[in-house]
Amino acid sequence: MGSQVEDGNRSGSGARYRREDVARAAGVKVRNLRYYQERGLLPPPRREGRIAWYSDDHLTRLRLINDLLGRGYTVNGIGELLQAWEEGGGLSQLLGLEREMTRDWVQDEPVTLTRSELRELFGPTATAADTRRAAELGYVTVEGDLVTYPSRRLLEATLALVRQGVPLAEILDAGEFVQTQAAALADRFVGLFRRHVIGPDGLERLSAAQLQHITAAVRALRPVAGEVVTTEFARAMARRVDAEVAELLRTDQ
Repeated sequence: MGSQVEDGNRSGSGARYRREDVARAAGVKVRNLRYYQERGLLPPPRREGRIAWYSDDHLTRLRLINDLLGRGYTVNGIGELLQAWEEGGGLSQLLGLEREMTRDWVQDEPVTLTRSELRELFGPTATAADTRRAAELGYVTVEGDLVTYPSRRLLEATLALVRQGVPLAEILDAGEFVQTQAAALADRFVGLFRRHVIGPDGLERLSAAQLQHITAAVRALRPVAGEVVTTEFARAMARRVDAEVAELLRTDQ
């Protein structure tokens, strides 16, 4: 079954989602949507006939509710918090901040292949064990005979290495190492932002103006992390390749 997410009118409300899809995107159970609506935490969806459509704003608020629950807030406490933010005029800024902080970090095109197409691409070097490990690492999802790569760029990079003779198992080893290092980098950047931009009090006591300032800061700083990592990796590769070339030249003499 294909996705039930539609683009809708991009000049208006943006994407719209059926109930199951907005719940999946937010990481909540479908039955919670009605419960949150009954408790006043979530506005009702817009209806077209028998279909209830949820918007990006619903998705953003669901993610916020889920995050607050994960931090130990009760449903009543979340309701009071949302009401206080609404009365203080800061809820729209808070939701805008959440959207700004979570959107556009990953912009990639997924690729879905059958298992036979996958074997044709990778040849006999790829094994069922490699596919299972790739799924464990999050590089692919497997549903029956279909294998989906969330990132076309990572698929193309993997294929390029395989075609140069690098075993797929070793590529996955390297990928796992990169994931670990990337997680550590993300933790470092998020920690810096949390301490020095948001501050020790978190979001609960911030005014609408302060939330707007933080949203602007997120927008300005979003590309910085990627640029730093890309630049430093390029510099490290240049140093390492220079050293390797020098070593090869000494060996040949």
